[in-house]
Amino acid sequence: MTSVYIRKRKGADGKLHLYLDYYPALFNPITRTTRKHESLKMYIYDDPKDDVERNYNQETLRLAEAVRCKRSIAIMKGELDFIEESFAKSDFLEFFSKLAERHNDSWVQALGYFSRFMNGKCRFENLTVPLAEEYKEWLLKECKGLGNHRKRKPSQNTVAKYYLVFRAVLKTAYKGKFIRENINDYLENIPLKKTKREFLTIDEIQALSKAECMYDVLKRAGMFSILTGLRFSDVQSLRWEEICKAPDGKPCIRKRIKKTDSEETVYISDQALQYCGPRMKSGEVFEYLTKSMLQYPLKTWLKNAGITKKISFHCFRHTYATLLISSGVDIYTVSKQLTHTNVKTTEIYLHIVDNRKRIAADAAVVEDIKCDVD
Repeated sequence: MTSVYIRKRKGADGKLHLYLDYYPALFNPITRTTRKHESLKMYIYDDPKDDVERNYNQETLRLAEAVRCKRSIAIMKGELDFIEESFAKSDFLEFFSKLAERHNDSWVQALGYFSRFMNGKCRFENLTVPLAEEYKEWLLKECKGLGNHRKRKPSQNTVAKYYLVFRAVLKTAYKGKFIRENINDYLENIPLKKTKREFLTIDEIQALSKAECMYDVLKRAGMFSILTGLRFSDVQSLRWEEICKAPDGKPCIRKRIKKTDSEETVYISDQALQYCGPRMKSGEVFEYLTKSMLQYPLKTWLKNAGITKKISFHCFRHTYATLLISSGVDIYTVSKQLTHTNVKTTEIYLHIVDNRKRIAADAAVVEDIKCDVD
């Protein structure tokens, strides 16, 4: 059971400011944060000079003791709503940062954008519907990229993703009673624009497998991604300990996916496994694979294969998805293999099925027959 104590701390004004200390700290299971202190916004004189100041100290300490008892009773009853007021003055950006640490780069980027919008300062009490709407407009019309992309305006789909993260943080804050109002009830997402997702054809995959690449590890990692659908971050961090046998005796990967921060099992083919190289007991599968290889080395490899499309490493993942769908694999299974958390994310690849329908329709042509209808 958490105990509550009154603590005095001397301030710059020479007065003793009163706080409540919680020991052990109060734990919020929703946000995984703790609360150790609470300012009572009261003070007493360190060295009272007369009866007036002594009486003031006695009355203030009596009031502080009353609050302490009230908090103790509330804790025993499990009624922790009193924490809301102290949370209002807390740093929302620090809260956002702690959540981002447990997720992925998208959350870190989203934090960077919101922090810039707020000039690096935001308390929970500052969060309102008008502020969230203003932030949305800023993302769409005014914001520029972060880091090396400071001069370039991010795409609508990029800022839509970051606004979704911001709304997820608001939802967590509301559930944890950091804010009183569910701001999300009044907000709408930034709409996504349909984009063309490049992928490789069978002929292009074959050409790429035969083309010269300046880094063998890049070539093996790229072909492995084409045959498994794993993102670059997951290919780069893949360890031999994560490659094992599935119940059917064939290879699979059991690892924590960086983007979703969830444990997943991905079944892979023997062909994909061959690109991993000789089996080792432990360590990175694609040792020395770096992000710098995704620039000139990757472009040169594609050029050597005669591929003129604008292809990034992530397009290998699109290629894997189209291979599955074109082979008749159902969308739910494709979603699981791609480790998508929502099957709707996978539906973007269904345009491939539509293309195959057109090919099928055009193929249904019989030579030397004549239509007599005018």
